[in-house]
Amino acid sequence: MPRRPGGYDGRMSDRPNAAEKPTEEWVTGDEPMTGPQASYLETLAREAGEDVPEGLTKAQASELIDRLQSVTGRGRQPSPESTGTGADETGPTEFGEPVDG
Repeated sequence: MPRRPGGYDGRMSDRPNAAEKPTEEWVTGDEPMTGPQASYLETLAREAGEDVPEGLTKAQASELIDRLQSVTGRGRQPSPESTGTGADETGPTEFGEPVDG
């Protein structure tokens, strides 16, 4: 990727995605959760019928978000089979023509 003025190449970092790093290793994991985390947790908790504990850290909030996403089904990419929008080997393409297998 070509570098932009100032040396920035458009990538956030050369490191792996922060979400892939264990929360125990987060440098700021013990800081209070962010506003967006709190808001999303309230939404997920309401859908899951649970309460959000007070005083969560960023790391704790992230772990709770992961758990509540699995409970509610939010945050997962649906498979084409589950949405009925994807073409399988014998199904039509987006143009309505059969796919040759």
